[in-house]
Amino acid sequence: MSGRRPWRGAQWPPVTPTTTFRAVAPADEELLYRIYASTRTEELAPVPWTEAQKEAFLRMQFQAQSLDYAGNYPDAAFQVILVNGEPAGRLYVDRTEDALLIVDIALLPEHRGNGVGGAILRGLLAEAAAAGKPVRIHVEHMNPALRLYERLGFRRSGDGGIYLLMEWTPPPGKAGPAAGAVAEDRAPGAPGSGAGGAPEGS
Repeated sequence: MSGRRPWRGAQWPPVTPTTTFRAVAPADEELLYRIYASTRTEELAPVPWTEAQKEAFLRMQFQAQSLDYAGNYPDAAFQVILVNGEPAGRLYVDRTEDALLIVDIALLPEHRGNGVGGAILRGLLAEAAAAGKPVRIHVEHMNPALRLYERLGFRRSGDGGIYLLMEWTPPPGKAGPAAGAVAEDRAPGAPGSGAGGAPEGS
């Protein structure tokens, strides 16, 4: 025998999820509702409504939000986030001449906390840095993802009451943060949350 101890209980490094994107389609309506509803679960938990009442309220709010997004951001890229080929969230980004606005970014609960949201955001920051544009997003005051945005270099630039306006500005003459391990069939920078939710703990 070589004298080596058997390698038992080895801890293999975690496998990085493969993240891709596709355009939102009409058939995604129920998926998008589930993503939206998942961002309101904790908020509605203490409300003394029946599950049916909560669902009716959420569907009404979801429809209002969808109409608002379509009306105010007609040129935005509305995409479904795929993790290892499975729908995992939504990413809505409006690219203007002077800035990149993350209209909404939200992940289903089972895809939060594994780095997916952070990698997507770093990819967007790298895109904005290459174009020399700031990145802006509205975030609720109590959203846990606020810490993530601050770690990535976003700074508070306005307060709209319910939402804070966060802005990231590329350092002069420097490339943006590395995009991380984000594999894309259509990059988020090629075609947030905003208000509808955020990649909590990602």
